[in-house]
Amino acid sequence: MRFHALLRGLRWSNVLLMSSQKTAVEHDTMLSAKSATDHEAGFRAAARVNCALTASIEKRALRWMAERAPSWLTSDQLTILGLGAQFGAGICYALSRYNRHALLLVNVCLVLNWLGDSMDGTLARIRRQQRPRYGFYVDHMVDLFGSVALMCGLGYSGLLHWQTAIAMLVAFLLLSGESYLATYSLSRFELSQGIFGPTEIRILLIIGNLAPLRSPYSKLLGHRMLLFDLGGTIAAVGMFAMAVVVTLRHTAKLYRQEPLP
Repeated sequence: MRFHALLRGLRWSNVLLMSSQKTAVEHDTMLSAKSATDHEAGFRAAARVNCALTASIEKRALRWMAERAPSWLTSDQLTILGLGAQFGAGICYALSRYNRHALLLVNVCLVLNWLGDSMDGTLARIRRQQRPRYGFYVDHMVDLFGSVALMCGLGYSGLLHWQTAIAMLVAFLLLSGESYLATYSLSRFELSQGIFGPTEIRILLIIGNLAPLRSPYSKLLGHRMLLFDLGGTIAAVGMFAMAVVVTLRHTAKLYRQEPLP
């Protein structure tokens, strides 16, 4: 009798243990789901501001293409296209060290990069498939990795000195970091600085890539120098100056919004 009672006790103990484990798993699942819901509710998509020269024309063109895009095409595929094209542009810049006509392939890659990078978000909005947190994070990490690849290829090309390529990359990363922090702090995502945005930079690069086909050098005040060194120095100084100006402007704005008690 004592043996049977002991068996019954063990069975009830196992049942209670399994029940408590199941309850704990369900509780953890509910907490995870609630946490994800809270994150989604707490995340606010920032207002997008684009005052670039080509902004209005580009917006209409992207919307027209997105409305006519085949159903099998997804925003993720366009993001991958944009990243691959930017890496391709870096590789073609490196190849231009041996054959200047590789710069024409760089231009093709820049056009494909524009298509993928600019249209992925438009396609998601047209189809009502927005994923604000995912899209914001992935899009900007792709931009950072792609920019590093582009500058590495440009630095290896011989069209400019490594110091100029590094200066441009550092200035770009500073400006990008400020933009991301301002998006979080001010709920305002500025796609352009003044009349210049990503599309305008691509256009300038495409035009600039044609010049070395004739000669990679230019003259400034009687001094002969690499054309891309001149352009790269101007770009680096301009981006650094813009980073300083917008940092001061946004700091002042946040200070006014959150004054000391």
